[in-house]
Amino acid sequence: MSRNACRFLRPYLSRGFEPTTKSEHAQLYCSIQRRFAQTLAEDIHTSPSSSHDVEKRLAQLKKAGHLRGYHPRLKERPGIERLTPKAFHDAYKTVQDTKKDMMVEIFGRVRSLRLAGSKLAFIDIERQDGKVQGYCDFKVLADHGVTAAQFRQFKQMARKGDWFSITGHPTRTTSGELSILVTELPQALSPSLHQIPSTIDDPETLMRHPHVHQLINRQRGDILRLRSHIYQLLQTFFVQDGFIQVETPMFDAGAGGAIARPFETAATELSNTTLRLRIAPELYLKRLVIAGNEKVFELGRVFRNEGVDATHNPEFTICEFYEVGAHLEDLISKTERLLRQMAAMVQELKTTQLTSLSPPDIDFSSPFQRLPFIPTIESAINRSLPDLSSPTAQTELLSLFSELNITPPTNPILSRLLDTLAELYIEPLCTVPTFITHHPEPLSPLSKSYLDPTTNQLVSARVELFIHGREYVNAYEEENSPFEQRRKFEQQLEYQQGKAEAGVSVDESYIEALEWGMPPTGGWGCGVDRLVMLFSGCRRIADVLPFGTLRNIVAIAGNGRRGV
Repeated sequence: MSRNACRFLRPYLSRGFEPTTKSEHAQLYCSIQRRFAQTLAEDIHTSPSSSHDVEKRLAQLKKAGHLRGYHPRLKERPGIERLTPKAFHDAYKTVQDTKKDMMVEIFGRVRSLRLAGSKLAFIDIERQDGKVQGYCDFKVLADHGVTAAQFRQFKQMARKGDWFSITGHPTRTTSGELSILVTELPQALSPSLHQIPSTIDDPETLMRHPHVHQLINRQRGDILRLRSHIYQLLQTFFVQDGFIQVETPMFDAGAGGAIARPFETAATELSNTTLRLRIAPELYLKRLVIAGNEKVFELGRVFRNEGVDATHNPEFTICEFYEVGAHLEDLISKTERLLRQMAAMVQELKTTQLTSLSPPDIDFSSPFQRLPFIPTIESAINRSLPDLSSPTAQTELLSLFSELNITPPTNPILSRLLDTLAELYIEPLCTVPTFITHHPEPLSPLSKSYLDPTTNQLVSARVELFIHGREYVNAYEEENSPFEQRRKFEQQLEYQQGKAEAGVSVDESYIEALEWGMPPTGGWGCGVDRLVMLFSGCRRIADVLPFGTLRNIVAIAGNGRRGV
């Protein structure tokens, strides 16, 4: 085709181009554009990849038909009942012969295709709720217009991993299995271009392909479903107790409510302000309490720009509630009741639905063990701790570490030194469900504090629940005095000089909110991911997150076209 003849198609080829007004030219242009777009789409689908299997599969599909034909829309079909496998088994469990007066359709992922000679095929279709066998007898299919060539092509093309639809009569085979006697050629709905492996042992491959991991490992799906059940139980538990569920901001200018390093960003409209992803919803939830909402809870995501390990991920799910008038004994009782309900639910699910899970055998029936912070440590080291309110407390603790031959933590501020002692001498004792009580005041700047007559130390009205040495719940009576809260915020900044040097200051807006009068309130927080770990029997947080930890997310994004 000459350059002049192409001017109406590619006008930028000619500087002297004048727009055409002829309708046939416009029609031809649109036709060629459609043809070009179709060819481009085909090229994208058939572009070489690192998987030789994908290339072979694409060649097979193209030989059998146009690629666009393998992803049809689902259509309603009068007289044909579309069911899931479970619904099919529930509806036709008493069937003993072929119900020729009933037509059903089931679609799902092919789990197996078994051939019995040239005229019989058995195709297993699976969905989340179960599996159904399709009984493909060519004699029956031929009576409904299916040719031998079509039947042969179906057997050659269908494979494990494809999504197919089967239509026919409910029947029971001679072996006694409830099945569908297929009367139409099974229809491809979405073929898998990849072979689904039986197992994958390479951790990096599993990291980059979480969807494949779940396809080959039933436990992955059961964990996801358990997570959903735990979410629902938490919501039901609090709603039935009179709480309202709320949502608080993900972005904050201060990121208060806990001691952690936040993620920082900026908004287009507020480019001069450093924003932080929240590390806890606590301060906003307490503002809602001040506003007159006496029972509030939130189930949501929080972000802490810290390490990734077996039990920590920078992004995780937390549940927090605040209840006016609740004291420590109320919080302890509510925690015990919640975990008993959760354990009973999980036990029932394990025997009925989530059979691949192995939750640990933990006794939640009796009152949980309690260990006071300071006396437990002093008993273990056979020494008394210094006065933790004195200006020399940090220096004296460092000397104690030296006496005990303990390596102090990085940046050994008072709170970190105390945390290290708890990790060494208290947490290993918490194999059964255990509440750690009477924490030193420096560890809990947002809780009320009092002088403990047993140790004569200033302690917090706080408890932490540990099971098998791992923390699950943190609860305390909230500090509601604006004067005490200011003192504790300032003390916290003294302990963390890095924050002060970075410009972090006392949260004046929260102090101002407390000035409006916050009633005595109990607060409670729980890491939901760790709850799922506990009740699924998993040891790594990556195993209970649908897409793994932050490392997995980065690996998925960089996966590109690499094969499994």
